[in-house]
Amino acid sequence: MKKVSLFLFVAFVLAGAFTGFAQESKGAWSAGADVVSSYIWRGSKAGAFSIQPTVKYTSGIFSIGAWGSGDLTTGSPEEADLFALFSLKSGLSLGLTDYHYNTTKYFADKAHAIEGNLGYTKGNFSIAGNYIFNVASGTVGNDKYLEAGYQFKTVKLFVGAGDGWYTNDASFQVCNIGVTASKTLKFSESFSIPLTGSIILNPNKEQIFYVIGISL
Repeated sequence: MKKVSLFLFVAFVLAGAFTGFAQESKGAWSAGADVVSSYIWRGSKAGAFSIQPTVKYTSGIFSIGAWGSGDLTTGSPEEADLFALFSLKSGLSLGLTDYHYNTTKYFADKAHAIEGNLGYTKGNFSIAGNYIFNVASGTVGNDKYLEAGYQFKTVKLFVGAGDGWYTNDASFQVCNIGVTASKTLKFSESFSIPLTGSIILNPNKEQIFYVIGISL
């Protein structure tokens, strides 16, 4: 409960600070959803055939929102996250994410993992670092994850490494190597669906995944 309150407090303080120097910017709500054949997160399987909705409010360089994942084979929600993010024109981004998995009650002790997010994008190249501040369900605390990627016209290559809950023995190892291809399925002038396909290898857990996803 304290971790949730802290996250929300920080997020809304950030929102208030932003509106102070960007009053001329008009905010907007957006919503969307992805449907994926498997939920693979940073090289590990976190769910089966799933729908993953997003609701987000954006004002200038600041956004805040919620993201979730639910297993379509069972109909049960698996994950409910909150996030806040600054995305600067320089390509630098800074944010916070509150991860919650429904294997524990929402307000239970250690039910939320709070992560700091730092990223940088320059042209087609991107790099991001993530750090879990607390000990929560599924984490060991101080969990770290780094990922670099390069976006070609329709294909993205990426490699990631982490420790804690990302690897078998909690040591820092490469755990996420993959390629994602994208294509837009155009049905008419006014209706199209973005399609992605990924091949993901986790050398630490000796697993490989094939994932298809569509965005709605």
